[in-house]
Amino acid sequence: MTKHIKLSPSMMCADIGALRETLAIFEKHGVDYLHIDVMDGVFVPNLMLGTDYCARLRALSSIPLDIHLMISNPEPKIAWFAPQPGEYVSVHAESTKHLHRAIQTVQKTGARAFAALNPATPLSVVEYVMQDVSGVLLMLVNPGYAGQLLIPETLRKIRELRALADAKRLPDFEIQVDGNVGFENVKEITEAGADFIVLGSSAVFHKDYSLEEAVVKFKNTLIV
Repeated sequence: MTKHIKLSPSMMCADIGALRETLAIFEKHGVDYLHIDVMDGVFVPNLMLGTDYCARLRALSSIPLDIHLMISNPEPKIAWFAPQPGEYVSVHAESTKHLHRAIQTVQKTGARAFAALNPATPLSVVEYVMQDVSGVLLMLVNPGYAGQLLIPETLRKIRELRALADAKRLPDFEIQVDGNVGFENVKEITEAGADFIVLGSSAVFHKDYSLEEAVVKFKNTLIV
């Protein structure tokens, strides 16, 4: 049986003026989550998506949120986003001195916790929390901006994380990937072990296709 690959479009790439239409297309084609890039201008050199935007998406769509906190000192700020049961919240290991505490703060809301890693951060940083999280978000580019090219060594990182999860006998452990996942490389990425894909300007928001065309094309690419 083929494992379901979860799809999570990055809403920082969405046309804010066509939000209802965008969400309707995602609902029509069974998109799993809405990826929310939260940036504070400190942990990453950009500002993006806040609490009101999350509340608005929840009001407009039944698709659960996948909140990626690229912010310093995340623990006291997690509650601002009112995470819901069934949603995901990712906290960067590099952003906190107490990763376990950040994970526990997420879990107390009823949401699922991911630990997130930048491309150059070694897997050893999360080895001792893997039993405590639903999975790990691996950045395939340095966070902050859309449109960057995938860092090749991150493919090896995906394979090594999957092997580590298998060695620890964590069959439900999820590997989310974010950054330059597109039509041409998604098969290689999923074969390496990723099963939760953030989709940006290289995929469903590709400039050469309408949103619906790109969603259909990407889903078809996964099953070819």
